[in-house]
Amino acid sequence: MVIFIVTNVLGNVALSQGLHHSAATMSASFFDYIHAVNPWTLTGVCLLIVWMACDLALLSRADLSYILPFTASSNVLIAFAGHFWLHEHISMARGIGILMISLAVLLAETTPDRTTKKTKDSFR
Repeated sequence: MVIFIVTNVLGNVALSQGLHHSAATMSASFFDYIHAVNPWTLTGVCLLIVWMACDLALLSRADLSYILPFTASSNVLIAFAGHFWLHEHISMARGIGILMISLAVLLAETTPDRTTKKTKDSFR
């Protein structure tokens, strides 16, 4: 879980940092994004590949209803990283949303990590 959250936060922040330092704009052409390749974007993509592998591993071991609320905490950390590292503004409404996500994560994490009973006939 820790690797999942850290790679999600750092990967998204690095990707954002790299794209802000390039002249890339929204485009339908893949080739327009080649110009956005820099150390920040490459680092972000690599970290997000690790994040996806962790996501697959987590989902193979526990229920989605347990994993997804817990991993939502990375969204809170991404918002704070964006504020402190990328100097993005967090409005009052966004701050309240971050607080609500945090409270929901705490509430969801009071449940056991495996809510589906395994049977002999269930697939592995």
